[in-house]
Amino acid sequence: MNYSHLRTVYEKGGPYATVYLEGRSPSADAGTQIRLRWEELREQLSADGAEESVLETIDSVVLVEEPTEVHTDGRVIVANSGGVLLDEHWDAALGDGDAAHYTEVPELGAYLRQESRQFDVVLIIAGQDGATVRELSVTPDRERRENDGVHVAGDNDEEINKPRRGAYSHNQIRRRVDEIIKDHARSVADFVDRLITDNAPDAVILAGEVQGRTVVKAELSVRAEEMLHEISEGGDDDEGAEEAIDVAIRTLVTSLVAEREAENSERLAESKAHDRAVEGRAEVEKAVQRGAVAVLLLDDDDAERSDAEAAIVAQAIMSSAEIGLNHDPMADGIGAILRYDIAAALAD
Repeated sequence: MNYSHLRTVYEKGGPYATVYLEGRSPSADAGTQIRLRWEELREQLSADGAEESVLETIDSVVLVEEPTEVHTDGRVIVANSGGVLLDEHWDAALGDGDAAHYTEVPELGAYLRQESRQFDVVLIIAGQDGATVRELSVTPDRERRENDGVHVAGDNDEEINKPRRGAYSHNQIRRRVDEIIKDHARSVADFVDRLITDNAPDAVILAGEVQGRTVVKAELSVRAEEMLHEISEGGDDDEGAEEAIDVAIRTLVTSLVAEREAENSERLAESKAHDRAVEGRAEVEKAVQRGAVAVLLLDDDDAERSDAEAAIVAQAIMSSAEIGLNHDPMADGIGAILRYDIAAALAD
């Protein structure tokens, strides 16, 4: 995955304070809880040498008037003497714990691992009267985030199940109903195409009752079809249907994440066979310093990370390398696919 948007963080220069606040269950005393949690991390950062001005900029992000979102969604925050440079949701599973670092480069390994497991999804819950379309961010083991759903339908507002008596013959009525359903489906397909253009999601998921799915699927563009995954769960009109869809989406995303990591493992093995990949801290560090890394691969378990990971990640992103995860063991928990062969990448 490409993380070039983080280059502006690294370009500002350190030292940096990196703060992780895990998301917790909603609570009436969220403000008190978040204040106490931040006070502990604040003291740690201060003891590590963080200037008061840096800590005060983080105060403004954490100690807000309405703390519920920070408390329940979690946060990853990066700040330096110039102010807050990164402020993102941090969907850590409950129990991961809060953390704070004051270092020369931001400690973004945990954040990047989460981002690499996240799939941005366009969910279509289809019916005969159009579809409810939602944008979701989903990871296998965390709460999904979503924008409010939008019901999309065609311009024709005729009641498709109750044609006016005597207006048409039975076949004419059927044809008219089919035209209305198809018009709704075309509007859904056009709306989904705009979302793909504007937001570049990772996947399109089609759910809902069978006839609605069939008609919408037939109208989707080629690029939407290339991203399409269909699930049999349907309806958005009751809690049971919603839960079934949520389980199906999480199961699908778990599979997609595994496929993504398997592809990274295969690419690494293939590149090593052609002398275009390295493993281990020393060789990866040397390659990334020379701008030779095309894809930096991190162990998907944060506990296996290299001691030099933060600095290597910084150099990789500054040299426009992609970042990915690999489930298979790597020396020091880090590897790299190179832009050219090892001899040229590591030559003295």
